[in-house]
Amino acid sequence: MDDQSIYRFSVQKLNGEEVDLSNYRNKVLLIVNTASQCGFTPQLKQLEDLRHEFEGQDFEILAFPSNDFGGQEPLDGNSIGKFCKINFGAHFPVFGKMQVKGPQAHPLFKFLSSKKENGRIQSAPKWNFHKYLVDRSGHVQDFFYPFTKPTSAKIKKKISDLLSVDVALLQHG
Repeated sequence: MDDQSIYRFSVQKLNGEEVDLSNYRNKVLLIVNTASQCGFTPQLKQLEDLRHEFEGQDFEILAFPSNDFGGQEPLDGNSIGKFCKINFGAHFPVFGKMQVKGPQAHPLFKFLSSKKENGRIQSAPKWNFHKYLVDRSGHVQDFFYPFTKPTSAKIKKKISDLLSVDVALLQHG
Protein backbone atom coordinates (compact mmCIF):
# COMPACT_ATOMS: atom_id res chain seq x y z
CA MET A 1 0.00 0.00 0.00
CA ASP A 2 1.06 3.57 -0.71
CA ASP A 3 2.62 5.02 2.45
CA GLN A 4 1.85 8.56 1.32
CA SER A 5 -1.87 7.88 1.04
CA ILE A 6 -4.55 8.41 3.69
CA TYR A 7 -5.94 4.95 2.88
CA ARG A 8 -3.71 3.29 5.46
CA PHE A 9 -5.62 4.99 8.30
CA SER A 10 -8.81 4.10 10.08
CA VAL A 11 -10.95 6.45 12.13
CA GLN A 12 -13.94 6.12 14.42
CA LYS A 13 -17.49 7.09 13.63
CA LEU A 14 -19.42 9.01 16.29
CA ASN A 15 -20.76 5.66 17.57
CA GLY A 16 -17.21 4.29 18.01
CA GLU A 17 -17.29 1.98 14.96
CA GLU A 18 -13.99 1.83 13.04
CA VAL A 19 -13.97 2.99 9.41
CA ASP A 20 -11.10 2.48 6.97
CA LEU A 21 -10.37 5.58 4.93
CA SER A 22 -9.80 3.24 1.98
CA ASN A 23 -13.64 3.30 1.78
CA TYR A 24 -13.14 6.75 0.21
CA ARG A 25 -10.79 5.53 -2.53
CA ASN A 26 -11.24 7.35 -5.88
CA LYS A 27 -12.95 10.33 -4.23
CA VAL A 28 -11.67 13.86 -3.80
CA LEU A 29 -11.83 14.69 -0.10
CA LEU A 30 -11.88 17.84 1.98
CA ILE A 31 -10.84 16.87 5.51
CA VAL A 32 -11.70 19.45 8.17
CA ASN A 33 -11.20 19.62 11.93
CA THR A 34 -14.37 21.11 13.41
CA ALA A 35 -15.80 22.37 16.70
CA SER A 36 -19.36 23.22 17.67
CA GLN A 37 -18.56 26.31 19.79
CA CYS A 38 -16.08 28.14 17.53
CA GLY A 39 -16.42 31.47 15.73
CA PHE A 40 -15.89 29.49 12.52
CA THR A 41 -18.69 27.00 13.32
CA PRO A 42 -21.01 28.61 10.69
CA GLN A 43 -18.60 27.09 8.15
CA LEU A 44 -20.50 23.83 8.78
CA LYS A 45 -23.31 25.30 6.64
CA GLN A 46 -20.80 26.37 3.98
CA LEU A 47 -19.30 22.87 4.01
CA GLU A 48 -22.77 21.45 3.42
CA ASP A 49 -23.32 23.96 0.57
CA LEU A 50 -20.01 22.83 -0.94
CA ARG A 51 -20.97 19.16 -0.57
CA HIS A 52 -24.28 19.87 -2.28
CA GLU A 53 -22.60 21.79 -5.13
CA PHE A 54 -20.35 18.81 -5.95
CA GLU A 55 -22.94 16.13 -5.17
CA GLY A 56 -22.67 13.10 -7.46
CA GLN A 57 -19.11 13.98 -8.52
CA ASP A 58 -17.01 11.67 -6.31
CA PHE A 59 -16.40 14.41 -3.74
CA GLU A 60 -16.81 14.06 0.01
CA ILE A 61 -16.24 16.19 3.08
CA LEU A 62 -14.96 14.42 6.19
CA ALA A 63 -15.35 16.32 9.47
CA PHE A 64 -13.26 15.53 12.54
CA PRO A 65 -14.41 17.30 15.72
CA SER A 66 -11.63 18.35 18.07
CA ASN A 67 -11.41 20.01 21.46
CA ASP A 68 -7.78 21.06 20.89
CA PHE A 69 -8.41 24.77 20.42
CA GLY A 70 -9.95 26.74 23.26
CA GLY A 71 -12.04 23.79 24.49
CA GLN A 72 -14.57 24.64 21.77
CA GLU A 73 -15.92 21.11 21.32
CA PRO A 74 -17.71 20.25 24.57
CA LEU A 75 -20.05 17.74 22.90
CA ASP A 76 -19.36 14.02 22.53
CA GLY A 77 -20.52 11.16 20.34
CA ASN A 78 -23.84 11.40 18.56
CA SER A 79 -24.51 14.81 20.17
CA ILE A 80 -21.92 16.27 17.79
CA GLY A 81 -23.62 14.78 14.73
CA LYS A 82 -27.05 15.96 15.87
CA PHE A 83 -25.69 19.48 16.47
CA CYS A 84 -24.20 19.62 12.96
CA LYS A 85 -27.33 18.28 11.28
CA ILE A 86 -29.96 20.25 13.25
CA ASN A 87 -28.15 23.60 13.28
CA PHE A 88 -26.37 23.54 9.91
CA GLY A 89 -28.06 20.83 7.81
CA ALA A 90 -24.80 18.88 7.59
CA HIS A 91 -25.13 15.59 5.70
CA PHE A 92 -21.41 14.86 5.31
CA PRO A 93 -19.71 12.31 7.58
CA VAL A 94 -18.79 13.59 11.04
CA PHE A 95 -16.38 11.30 12.84
CA GLY A 96 -15.50 10.80 16.49
CA LYS A 97 -13.82 13.57 18.44
CA MET A 98 -10.02 13.37 18.28
CA GLN A 99 -6.85 15.32 18.88
CA VAL A 100 -5.51 16.98 15.75
CA LYS A 101 -2.32 18.65 16.99
CA GLY A 102 0.70 17.88 19.12
CA PRO A 103 2.25 14.57 20.16
CA GLN A 104 -1.15 13.04 21.02
CA ALA A 105 -2.66 13.89 17.63
CA HIS A 106 -4.44 11.09 15.80
CA PRO A 107 -2.10 9.41 13.25
CA LEU A 108 -4.25 10.74 10.38
CA PHE A 109 -3.66 14.34 11.45
CA LYS A 110 0.03 13.72 12.09
CA PHE A 111 0.19 12.48 8.50
CA LEU A 112 -1.84 15.38 7.07
CA SER A 113 0.31 17.92 8.96
CA SER A 114 3.77 16.59 8.09
CA LYS A 115 5.50 16.89 4.71
CA LYS A 116 7.90 14.19 5.91
CA GLU A 117 4.92 11.80 6.12
CA ASN A 118 2.65 12.98 3.30
CA GLY A 119 5.38 14.04 0.85
CA ARG A 120 3.64 17.26 -0.10
CA ILE A 121 2.68 19.82 2.56
CA GLN A 122 3.71 20.98 6.02
CA SER A 123 0.76 22.54 7.83
CA ALA A 124 -0.51 21.57 11.26
CA PRO A 125 -3.91 22.95 12.29
CA LYS A 126 -3.53 26.25 14.09
CA TRP A 127 -7.24 26.43 14.96
CA ASN A 128 -10.58 24.78 14.21
CA PHE A 129 -11.68 24.46 10.57
CA HIS A 130 -8.23 23.90 9.07
CA LYS A 131 -8.86 22.11 5.76
CA TYR A 132 -6.87 19.51 3.80
CA LEU A 133 -7.61 18.67 0.18
CA VAL A 134 -6.91 15.06 -0.82
CA ASP A 135 -6.94 13.72 -4.39
CA ARG A 136 -8.61 10.55 -5.71
CA SER A 137 -5.52 8.47 -4.94
CA GLY A 138 -5.47 9.52 -1.28
CA HIS A 139 -2.60 12.01 -1.54
CA VAL A 140 -2.68 15.37 0.21
CA GLN A 141 -2.65 18.11 -2.42
CA ASP A 142 -3.28 21.35 -0.54
CA PHE A 143 -4.46 22.94 2.68
CA PHE A 144 -6.53 25.97 3.61
CA TYR A 145 -6.42 27.99 6.81
CA PRO A 146 -9.53 28.29 9.01
CA PHE A 147 -10.38 31.77 7.70
CA THR A 148 -10.68 30.44 4.11
CA LYS A 149 -14.39 29.87 3.56
CA PRO A 150 -15.29 26.40 2.23
CA THR A 151 -17.32 28.02 -0.57
CA SER A 152 -14.45 30.28 -1.70
CA ALA A 153 -13.60 30.32 -5.41
CA LYS A 154 -10.09 29.11 -4.54
CA ILE A 155 -11.33 25.91 -2.86
CA LYS A 156 -13.99 25.25 -5.51
CA LYS A 157 -11.45 25.57 -8.34
CA LYS A 158 -8.98 23.19 -6.68
CA ILE A 159 -11.77 20.64 -6.10
CA SER A 160 -12.94 20.96 -9.72
CA ASP A 161 -9.39 20.53 -10.98
CA LEU A 162 -8.90 17.36 -8.92
CA LEU A 163 -12.29 15.97 -9.97
CA SER A 164 -11.35 16.43 -13.63
CA VAL A 165 -8.32 14.14 -13.27
CA ASP A 166 -9.17 10.73 -14.71
CA VAL A 167 -9.03 7.97 -12.09
CA ALA A 168 -7.52 5.58 -14.65
CA LEU A 169 -4.59 7.96 -15.19
CA LEU A 170 -3.92 8.04 -11.46
CA GLN A 171 -3.87 4.27 -11.24
CA HIS A 172 -1.71 3.71 -14.30
CA GLY A 173 0.23 6.97 -14.50
